[in-house]
Amino acid sequence: MTSLARRDVLKCLPAVAGATVTGTAAARAATSHAAARSAADAWFPQPQTRRADPDTGRLATRLTVAFTELAVPGVGSVLTRTYEGSVPGPTLRVRPGGTLEITQVNALPPNAATHQDINVPHHFNTFNLHTHGMHVDPEGGSDNVFRAFEPAATPGETTTYCTTVDVPADHPAGTFWYHPHHHGSAATQVLNGMAGVIVVEGDVDEVPEIAAAREVVLCVSELKLSGGRVPDLTSHGAFDDLASIFLVNGVKQPVLTIAPGEVQRWRVVNAGALTAHFLHLSGQEMHQIACDGITFMSPVPTTGVTLPTGGRVDLLVRGGEPGTYSLSAGPASPPLLTLVVTGEPRAMALPTSLPGKVASLPAPTRTRVLTFRSYDHVLSGAFPNAYRILGDGETPAADRRAGRGDHAWGRFSPDYVNQRVRLGEVEEWTIVNDAHTHNHHPFHLHTNHFLLTAVDNRPLATPVWHDTVNVPPKGSVTLRVRAEDFTGRSMLHCHQLQHGDEGMMQIVDYVR
Repeated sequence: MTSLARRDVLKCLPAVAGATVTGTAAARAATSHAAARSAADAWFPQPQTRRADPDTGRLATRLTVAFTELAVPGVGSVLTRTYEGSVPGPTLRVRPGGTLEITQVNALPPNAATHQDINVPHHFNTFNLHTHGMHVDPEGGSDNVFRAFEPAATPGETTTYCTTVDVPADHPAGTFWYHPHHHGSAATQVLNGMAGVIVVEGDVDEVPEIAAAREVVLCVSELKLSGGRVPDLTSHGAFDDLASIFLVNGVKQPVLTIAPGEVQRWRVVNAGALTAHFLHLSGQEMHQIACDGITFMSPVPTTGVTLPTGGRVDLLVRGGEPGTYSLSAGPASPPLLTLVVTGEPRAMALPTSLPGKVASLPAPTRTRVLTFRSYDHVLSGAFPNAYRILGDGETPAADRRAGRGDHAWGRFSPDYVNQRVRLGEVEEWTIVNDAHTHNHHPFHLHTNHFLLTAVDNRPLATPVWHDTVNVPPKGSVTLRVRAEDFTGRSMLHCHQLQHGDEGMMQIVDYVR
């Protein structure tokens, strides 16, 4: 983008722009725990919330995507693509049986020249909308990731597209999220911060101990910055030398407060494109109550939670001894936020049971093995790595042109259905990461959750419902799937989104 174009882009500030204190600065400035609580509570960032009409259940809203100049607390000025001028975008709240009616405005400039190879990142100003984790129709104008929301051909003009998602009456209450999913541009756009939380309200929210808890949305974004902007993925190594900057609700290392004995309900979303997190909160009680939007039967005490890209976790956090603590994302990562335990003690209880989904499925009638395999430096051009899904349903080799060879095999084709899954049948899938490198491959299935039953062939004591799960190098996961309700073309892919954009993706056709 030229300097002139940069001056001409829409300039606006996030809702919490006035709160420019980082977690570290706030901790230094606080002369007492009470002072820290008072200061932090005044500005701890929460995304803007848009709620469905309580009478009709309909949430009609607009999401405009445009280049925006953000003043990011703890980072500085950042030029990036946003939903509604903020990172993250608004939180959308709906109930089972309701409807999301989203008008999307593409205010981005025209795309540059196209690429001939579908698995080369391209069309960075084209997007669509994926309601990640939701059990909704994958076709038509709903959660259809095969649509393309193109920018206007003339700079300065906009285009408009509509998405209507009918939420089934029996949809689970939980934490979900939305993000763009156009093949070739998803990694770049999510690294720009294009993401937002979807909350489906319902039975779990009415449990007395949860209803009494303060609800906190923690949407974790991952930005890669060069010269004050997020670069487009125009070569495989475009992000390699750029450190990841992790924001919580658009702020670097914000401060959150909690009283001793107070219980808060945290909805945590890994809305990054590349990096998994291992969440650890020293000195506090953490009880997990849901994974990927599916509620447990009872709270599970935990000292740490693995959160792959795209994954979500709901936690009940109870404040411990007064002091300052950090929510860490891994041993080599800076803290995501600072937690200050302060104020008058409160005696808040935890629930003993939850209206969860039973973690079991009948014996499978079919098995599949999918192997995620990546090779470094085997193709010509700016994207020399090959990301493939082999095994059952692998994509045939489209060609064997010079420099491509057999490594073209297994990469995504929009014209080839890889897996046909019949509604109502229980299948057992083994997902293998046959890594020739150190790559982790988070497996994500659209439209239907799956039941994780084993890791590296070791059965879990208690299976867990997921829609996204990490598959480590030379490892495997075993899961059971029963597709329900919706037919049509959908997707499975690696949710390290750069791998997906470069071909580690397949089409699933749900049939009767």
